[in-house]
Amino acid sequence: MRMPSNGQVRAQVLVVDDEHDHAEAMAEALRKPGHVCTIVHSLAAAKDELVHGHFDVIVTDLVMESEVAGLEVLAFARAQQPHAETIMITAHGDIPTAKKALQGGAYDFIEKPIDLVVLRNVVYHAAEAVMLRGQNEALKGQVDSAYGFEGILGESLAMRQVITMVRQLAPSTLPVLVTGESGTGKELVARAIHTLSKRASRRYVTFNAAGQAESLLEDQLFGHVRGAFTGADKDREGVFEYSDRGTVFLDEIGDMPLTMQPKLLRVLETGDIVRLGANEPKRIDVRLVSATNRDLKKMASDGQFREDLYFRLKGAEIHIPPLRDRREDIPLLVNHAIGKYSAELNRTRPTITQPALMRLVAYDWPGNVREVFQLIHRMVVMTAADAIDVRDIPDEIRALDDASEGPAQTRAGLAGVGLDKLEKEAIRQTLAMTAGNRELTAQMLGIGERTLYRKLKEYGLR
Repeated sequence: MRMPSNGQVRAQVLVVDDEHDHAEAMAEALRKPGHVCTIVHSLAAAKDELVHGHFDVIVTDLVMESEVAGLEVLAFARAQQPHAETIMITAHGDIPTAKKALQGGAYDFIEKPIDLVVLRNVVYHAAEAVMLRGQNEALKGQVDSAYGFEGILGESLAMRQVITMVRQLAPSTLPVLVTGESGTGKELVARAIHTLSKRASRRYVTFNAAGQAESLLEDQLFGHVRGAFTGADKDREGVFEYSDRGTVFLDEIGDMPLTMQPKLLRVLETGDIVRLGANEPKRIDVRLVSATNRDLKKMASDGQFREDLYFRLKGAEIHIPPLRDRREDIPLLVNHAIGKYSAELNRTRPTITQPALMRLVAYDWPGNVREVFQLIHRMVVMTAADAIDVRDIPDEIRALDDASEGPAQTRAGLAGVGLDKLEKEAIRQTLAMTAGNRELTAQMLGIGERTLYRKLKEYGLR
């Protein structure tokens, strides 16, 4: 499958229909937007093509040769080409059987007489679903090998708990509220929930609720009908309709105007949306994941956010702690970022010296993970040497570190201090930074784990 510059998905389509004229008409309609169609007229021929060919979408008549052969085509396709989507063509009287096909994994069904425009639209969306699923799987493979878990980096207990919650919540339909400071990775968590869910092949849409006029916000979320306002010359679907059967990630939900919140509450309570200018609601099926860096509970108690909406949004809550509270994750982030940007620049991957790494671990990272990646990107670009050292760290961070009372003490503060006391303090503070991770502590100090264990016993450290 490929997507040319005009944005149309071009798919390999198998058309199965024992009525030759119907099959040719469907194939001709699908070839116009660029799909490649193969036509067969029997169950046996369909099975042969599914064994030897490769298809993204199968369009099959439900009843052929007086038998419900379409269900067998569906079952065979799911066994032979599980990535593909199957669309059923059915007469009105066969709708109960068509619904049974949906339960068996069919993408959709179309009633006869066939509207070829509807056929093209359904095939387009089915092909898009296949493409998105393929992209998700490819991305997941890259991400898992490079990042650890669905793009979420972290070895700390706190991040392991986040990952556990993502795994538990992804298969459900519960709304999820992701909280944490800016830059902690809330969007990564939202995307992981989608990727691990049954909706992974459907759309994942990110929408930022902050800094927009209410009228524009409502139009973007719910859409409008023709004539709803000046300039509305045609119907337009909003984010929720566009994402039907998929996932919507509402970022900065704490900044949504109070007057808009009842409309969002209605979506969560009833699954209905009403376009601007419309009278009738429309039912949608969307998984909602929202995120904020604000304290919604306090905002609700202060009357700045609807309490009923707050409780609806947090069907479950995942909190991502700031990086300063999980410093043991910093070396992992730093090393991953070095590899990522070295590969992008097609340069030899530099190492990072232990003093430089300790400086970075000691820094509080107010911008969290996003700031780590921005800084490492800058250093990989600007550093020509084979190793990133303290001198390569920007002055503003070194100055903060030098001025703080932490592992990076000034030379004046070290004068006259015994070496054994310096060593003990270095071990103690590094252990504190890594939340007791001895393997990481040894790595940061540049000593072996056995040496570290001996020193811990010698200095009475735990």
